Amino acid sequence: MRFTRSVLAGAALAALSVGATTALAAPASAAADATPQEACGSGYKTVNSAPVGSLGTVYLTYNASNGRNCVATIRTNPGTAIDMSAWVFVPDTEEQDEDYGRYTSYAGPTYVYGKGHCVDWGGSIGNVYVQVYGSNCAALKEHRVTFTR
Repeated sequence: MRFTRSVLAGAALAALSVGATTALAAPASAAADATPQEACGSGYKTVNSAPVGSLGTVYLTYNASNGRNCVATIRTNPGTAIDMSAWVFVPDTEEQDEDYGRYTSYAGPTYVYGKGHCVDWGGSIGNVYVQVYGSNCAALKEHRVTFTR
């Protein structure tokens, strides 16, 4: 729960500070129709995903050769830079990685070592946020939350 508050507080702070730094921010450059593998790198396979309303999808990927998970949030229709995020957290080890900014195509990649661990992950596009808890935990059921701010 502590991480959730941190993510929400970070998102709120990022949204407030974006107005002051928009002129200085360089949007991510990525080709239209980006894939999770383009964002995360070769060797990463999609193991889970969650829609961000109709705006795009957050992808959880895994690389079996190094045991790392990667999360990327990809827009359905790339265009003008907007607020986006991608994050991943391993509750057992408290390892986390996050990316917040204004992007034209995707946010991320974010990486953690996840082999043998449950992971929490999510992302946002504009004012639509997705959080997935207890993901990829064998028989345990994950919990998904989508909300608009």
